[in-house]
Amino acid sequence: MPRIELRTEIKASREIVFDLSRSIDLHKISTEHTNETAIAGKTSGLIGMDESVTWRAKHFGIYQKLTSRITEFERPNMFVDEMVKGAFKSFRHEHHFTESNGGTLMTDYFEYKSPLGIFGKIADKLFLKKYMMDLLTERNRIVKDFAETDKWKEIVA
Repeated sequence: MPRIELRTEIKASREIVFDLSRSIDLHKISTEHTNETAIAGKTSGLIGMDESVTWRAKHFGIYQKLTSRITEFERPNMFVDEMVKGAFKSFRHEHHFTESNGGTLMTDYFEYKSPLGIFGKIADKLFLKKYMMDLLTERNRIVKDFAETDKWKEIVA
């Protein structure tokens, strides 16, 4: 099972970074290049415990749907979203937030199982793990940009 670990230093409070990270609206901004749209469940605002969202996005030239649910939630320290339905066999994304150097260290742990058995494992090695890392890195770049400027007020006023 591939595991991605990503750490991002952000010069903003944990509360702001936490809320930006669970914002449906900010997620849409960070995934504009995949035409990602929330089509069911929580489709805007801040997602919380036991809430789900279904996304429609274009990956590898194919439109796909993915539903995830918040399964753990401890504001402003951490939350977890897990796939309920989608292209992966499964995924679990842990979001952790700790105070660090007067700001926040945001740490992502993303584990997933690819479909298609051995073909999925080959895809992981050839391109999928890097693709997922790039998506998470871009998402975190947007969270950082909004948190470190007044843009966050547009999302979590």
